Amino acid sequence: MPDDEDVLGRLDRAVWSTRHAVSPRDQPPYEPFFNERFGPRDHLVAELDGRVVGYVRFGYPTSLASNAHVRQILGLAVAEDARGVGVGRALIGAVVAVARRQGARRITLRVLGHNTPARRLYEAAGFVVEGVQPGEFHLDGEYVDDVLMGRSL
Repeated sequence: MPDDEDVLGRLDRAVWSTRHAVSPRDQPPYEPFFNERFGPRDHLVAELDGRVVGYVRFGYPTSLASNAHVRQILGLAVAEDARGVGVGRALIGAVVAVARRQGARRITLRVLGHNTPARRLYEAAGFVVEGVQPGEFHLDGEYVDDVLMGRSL
């Protein structure tokens, strides 16, 4: 996985969009993809024909012991040319399996309200809307909801 750091960073920058990102587009010089908060252990990577085409970042939503039974999807990216062939579905299935093996009882995520493809993907994987923060972000001149989703494991 450490060898994938540059590839993952390039993928992340290539798919950046205000459809799913609330922070500004990265500009050179780029920060390392892995950092103090998120390392290789916090990512699952998808490959097609030997090429990295996606990743999912996951971890604990908080450092509280009372919340240790929950995992959270903290990022998902799929290369444009690899969409629609099951990469996202496979990544979600894999992270659910890892969370179960780790003893988690729930998995949660946040998705922007206008990111319909991602919301459909998560709903197909059994996630349900558990809350909405209306107009939480101002992106491209529009106020966008922050949708909280989750599912039991």
